[in-house]
Amino acid sequence: MATTNEFEDGMKMIEELTAKAEQIQEQLLAQILKRNAGTEYLSRYLNGKTDEKLFKANVPVVSYEDIKPYIDRIANGDTSNILSADSLIEFYRSTGTSGEKPKLIPVTAEAHGLRIQYLTLLASVMNKHFGHMNQAGKRLEFMFAKQEIDTPSGLKARSVTTSFYKDQRFRSILSQRYTSPIEAIFCPHPNQSMYCQLLAGLLHRDEVVSVASNFATAVLRAIKFLEDYWEELCSNIRSGQLSDWITDSGCRNAVSSIMEPNPQLADLIHNICGCKGWEGIIKKLWPKARFIGAVTTGVMSQYVDRLEFYGGGLPLLSVFYACSESFCGINLEPLSEPSNVSYTFIPNMAYFEFLPVINRDTLTMSEEDVEPVGLTHVKLDRYYELLVTSAAGLYRYKVGDVLKVTGFHNSTPRFQFIERQNVILSIDSDKTSEADLLKAVTEAKTLLDPLGVILVGHTSYADTSSIPGHYVLFWELKAKEGKDGQDPVDPKVMEKCCYRVEESLDYIYRSYRKQNAIAALEIRVVKQASFDVLMDYYVSRGASMSQYKTPTCLKSKEAIEILDSKVMGRFFSPKTPM
Repeated sequence: MATTNEFEDGMKMIEELTAKAEQIQEQLLAQILKRNAGTEYLSRYLNGKTDEKLFKANVPVVSYEDIKPYIDRIANGDTSNILSADSLIEFYRSTGTSGEKPKLIPVTAEAHGLRIQYLTLLASVMNKHFGHMNQAGKRLEFMFAKQEIDTPSGLKARSVTTSFYKDQRFRSILSQRYTSPIEAIFCPHPNQSMYCQLLAGLLHRDEVVSVASNFATAVLRAIKFLEDYWEELCSNIRSGQLSDWITDSGCRNAVSSIMEPNPQLADLIHNICGCKGWEGIIKKLWPKARFIGAVTTGVMSQYVDRLEFYGGGLPLLSVFYACSESFCGINLEPLSEPSNVSYTFIPNMAYFEFLPVINRDTLTMSEEDVEPVGLTHVKLDRYYELLVTSAAGLYRYKVGDVLKVTGFHNSTPRFQFIERQNVILSIDSDKTSEADLLKAVTEAKTLLDPLGVILVGHTSYADTSSIPGHYVLFWELKAKEGKDGQDPVDPKVMEKCCYRVEESLDYIYRSYRKQNAIAALEIRVVKQASFDVLMDYYVSRGASMSQYKTPTCLKSKEAIEILDSKVMGRFFSPKTPM
């Protein structure tokens, strides 16, 4: 268990790292090149040399598809030094919900060491703002491991979170710091896992000091699950007996071992959940909780209102920025509002470069700004796509995340996560980004507020089955407290929503609409719980529930068909936007 001194040392380390960011980055790149210059991949460009200038001049900026043949060879058992001189110990397998296709990211033992250091620094920041949480109580964190994949090489392919849950260090502290049993985390049945984690969290109600998951979607999924099962959960607590449909032996044994008849607790929970309104339900059920932890940046920002509604005033903490390729940044001001969250990069996690993104305001970019720049050379208020170079064999790799520079901590920049670069809608020459679509939907959904209706979830796709094609948005709507959630929304209001989305999109889209090169935007309203079904689909295909992000733009025909089968009403923009 970490001590106060260790946390103080962690904050001191953050200050030292961020003050010497350029020097640390240069040393890190030199170490990576010295170690891996002889690999098959780098030798093609460097001829065994380790010069930084040669690296930037000759080694290309690449996407996953560019290096996939090399990774496939490693996964299939080729043991030569293809990408890294160090032996791999596993692959991180991305969820695949953003770009639709899961990726295999090589991992060395050094990466595990960096993970430990990153989590220690993260804990130091939390301790600074909240005190020693481990001594205050337990965390109700919804965690879902996914089944590993065996590659022909003998290396396992698994999600970052699953790798973490398998780490013996995590297992050694689990029962002291978390409410969820390890058997529930690794349960292969998502509903049984969720039920048992919720039940354990309710049984430890008086000890819970935070409610969390990796992403906002998982926390909201837990609340929706609670809405559906709270009476059964109360019945289990009252009798001290677990429901028969929990058939996983690990879950049954783990949860049953902490259960005994508790009518008083059952009555208390029943009274809280049985009241008419669920506003503040998280704070009511777990009164000692000090915050809700979940990523609420980027596309997750659409869920902030709902988390705040259920949270009862609890702050929303979005504290880490990481990806399968690297641990990147930490929010050093965890109590900042979700819309103001920025992540300070930790310069010894990987060698970071930033590819300038076209200016969103002027749609221009000077010629000197087209080349990648180093971590300490980014410019305030500019947008960049993140590139990662790591000892595990990624070189100038495009992660696909677009970031905005919001300031500096010492000499290290702070970034706001904006969007995924590769998620766009396009019919003709229009290109609507994830951030642009989210902004337009945010504008349109304000029209629902006077009706007492909230937007539960949304996604989209470009329908090119007819000419001209058009944008399709799937919306799941829900009535606020005290409203009948099954009543359809006035068609005229929905048409206004369609138009508001269109007029909020950029001038290129509006120009093509005026030329009839793009048809009227369509909103398809789907039945309640449709987005839960969509999540179930992606989870069944290998996505981790705790890492699940609703795709902003659907690429899968099966996913589109799932939502199409749930459509209750179709509405089109009534006129061309100005």
